[in-house]
Amino acid sequence: MQPAWALLAFCSLVLSTTVDLSPDFCSQTFNSDLKPGFPQTIKTNDPGVLKAARHGVERFNNCTNDIFLFKESHVTRALVQIVKGLKYMLDMEIGRTTCKKTKQPSLDNCDFQTNHTLKLTLCCYSEVWVIPWLQKFKVPILHCH
Repeated sequence: MQPAWALLAFCSLVLSTTVDLSPDFCSQTFNSDLKPGFPQTIKTNDPGVLKAARHGVERFNNCTNDIFLFKESHVTRALVQIVKGLKYMLDMEIGRTTCKKTKQPSLDNCDFQTNHTLKLTLCCYSEVWVIPWLQKFKVPILHCH
């Protein structure tokens, strides 16, 4: 039994001389910006943000009975989170265009309505999941008012 106690005492001595647990170590501030998996602010003109915004608008167009297409006019805030792909969280404004749904034009070629009675702008929050290696886009959340 004595050799076991001697070995334990020796190990404790070695650890106490090699591990520095000074108060300074415990009071260090770590970089709080590096939080894996937490949403990070991203520039609103980032190409990934613009693509995600377009997918959100396409979902909106598929879910409404409006005869005109809407398109994104301005992304006001963008966050991205890395979770089995990219999850974009966007606050954006969308506006009614002059293009009708029946014509199926490219949104890039559609101008915003200038007619006072037809002009409509909505504020939307959208979450867009992008899995680039599978070329998949999902819009599980879209709220506009």
